[in-house]
This record gives sequence, structure tokens and C-alpha cells, in this order.
Amino acid sequence: MYSPTYRDVHNKFKLNGFHLDRDDLCRVAYSFIKEGEPFEKPVGDFLLDWFDDRDYIEMQTSGSTGIPKLIRVKKQAMVDSSLATGDFFDIHPGDKVLNCLPVKYVAGKLMFVRSFILGLDMEFVAPSSRPLKNNDVVYDFSAMVPLQAQNSLNELHLIKKLIVGGAKINTSLEQQLLKLPTKSFETYGMTETVSHIAAKNVGEKSFKVLPNVTVEKDERNCLVIHAPNISETPIVTNDLVDLISDTEFVFLGRLDNVINSGGIKFSPELIEEKLTKKITDRRFFIAGIPDADLGEKLILVVEGEKYELPENLFDKLEKYEKPKEVVFIPQFKETGNGKIIRKDSLL
Repeated sequence: MYSPTYRDVHNKFKLNGFHLDRDDLCRVAYSFIKEGEPFEKPVGDFLLDWFDDRDYIEMQTSGSTGIPKLIRVKKQAMVDSSLATGDFFDIHPGDKVLNCLPVKYVAGKLMFVRSFILGLDMEFVAPSSRPLKNNDVVYDFSAMVPLQAQNSLNELHLIKKLIVGGAKINTSLEQQLLKLPTKSFETYGMTETVSHIAAKNVGEKSFKVLPNVTVEKDERNCLVIHAPNISETPIVTNDLVDLISDTEFVFLGRLDNVINSGGIKFSPELIEEKLTKKITDRRFFIAGIPDADLGEKLILVVEGEKYELPENLFDKLEKYEKPKEVVFIPQFKETGNGKIIRKDSLL
């Protein structure tokens, strides 16, 4: 059985309508670097890195939970991740795909690698908050962050299968996606796992892992990922989970975000989930700030100018889940791929 390596480019691969092989892609890379638009220059850099003599790529983590750091990822691990994605989502050579993600981050890079390896007909466009605007092309597959999916609801019927990652899909967006003919999935992953290692149908609770991946949880109740094709050692996360089996889990929130208020530990993501139907027009999060009596007190942080919140906003919350204060912040701090940086936003 043929098993592609990172040196291969599938003979069905197309970039913006043109069949390109390895040499062609290197020429395109130089063109992007010298004469390309700002969003094309990182593509040129990535292509030259991909086709050099090294067996790894250097990538920066997103920085949503700490200081961004440079890590080395094996190119073959990215190939194996692409093959697993192709199997899981039933993607075939010749399928038309839209890449609207910045190639600075792992998700945008992986869309290129999937296309080389699986032989996809990829259209690459400038990353924007509404990538399907003025577009009437039908795509078999695409990947977006939640903000792009939210802003593209009127055009998403053009995409047959959509994966949404980079941040959690809130309940409001989930309900809207369920009304569309598009088959939508929420993905779970990070730079260290070479993009996603699990996914779930939008509307379902639990994530199912991709081929050749198993999971467990440690003594902190955090997810530990075993993906030998991607990492020689287990990947220990700070993500709190309910483990259903070694191939299925429910994400509860990040250990880093846990708030200890009056001796009770709260996962802000679970409280936020209860508020998403009440606050639909603003971004928000639950945080803990120092308090003399409680240690930390729960607050609701809302993006934008101060406005009148619904009277019954906290009706669905348990007694101790109700925030003691509401704080309005003009604009949240975020990573380049749209994840809110909670602690920096509060400074």
C-alpha cells in the first residue's frame, strides 16, 4: 500500500486552479515572497521550509494560555495528521477545498499539507472575517474559526463539510449551524497535536478521536493524548474532560481557567455555556478576581460599551455560579487566530 511522505506532492493537487508539482510550488513560493500580497508571504516562507532538506517545521504556539513558544514539528507527523483527517472526514483526491485561514498558524499550514498529500483542488484566499463574501463556488470541504463561520452563515450552504476550530463553538452559533445543509464539525486540537486530533458533529457533546489516537485522563482529570504518529511521547494537556472511553471524551474547560471562590471550584466555560443564549450579540467570559473574603470572586466580563443586560440573565445559574460583578471592556485581547486571552484582557 502506497504511503506518502513529506517529499511527495499528489498528482491531483491544484492551487487556485493550477496543477503544481514540487518544483512549481518552490517557484510560487519565491513569487509570493518577492511580489505577493501580505497574506501570501507567509505561504511562500512555509512552502520553502516544507521543501527544504530538514525533516521538521518550526511553528509558534498560539499563546492563548501562556507565552507563545517555538516548537519543532516533524513534517511526517503533519502528513500522518493529514491522512487521518482524510479518513475521518471522507475526503478524496480531486475534492474542492477552500483555505481561508492564515498560514502563520498550524491550521492554515495543515490545509496546504492536506491538499499536497490528499490531492485536493485548493482555493487559497486572503484570511478575513467573511471569507465567502462575493463567492458562489461550491466546496467539498473547508476549515474556519468560529468568527468566520458566524459571519458566513448566509453563504455556508456553499460548503458541504465544514470543520470549525481554534476556539469553542458557542450555543448560539451551534443552533444556527444545525439549521444549514452544511455538515459541520467542531474540532479539538492545538499546535502541539499538529492541528486536530478529535472532532464531533455540531450538536453532539462528545469528541471522537481520529485514527491512530487514544486518550486517557490524569490525576488532575486533564486529557492525555497518545498519538504515536504525531508525538513519540504522550501529550499532557490542561484541558479538563469527562472520559467516556479511550477514543471519546467531553471537554469541560481549561484547568488554567478554574476559579476557586470561597473554597468552591468553578469551570468558567460551564457557566459561560449557560449564558450563551442570553448574551448573543457580544463576546464575554467568566473570570475570577482577587477578593478578601472569597479568595477569588466570580465576575462576568463583556466586550464593548456598557449596556443594559437582560434582567433574567443569571436565572439559569446555580446560587454560587452567579457573578458578583459585571465588567465591560472595550476590546478583548486575542491571539492572531482569534482566541481570547482572558488574563491579558483584564489588565
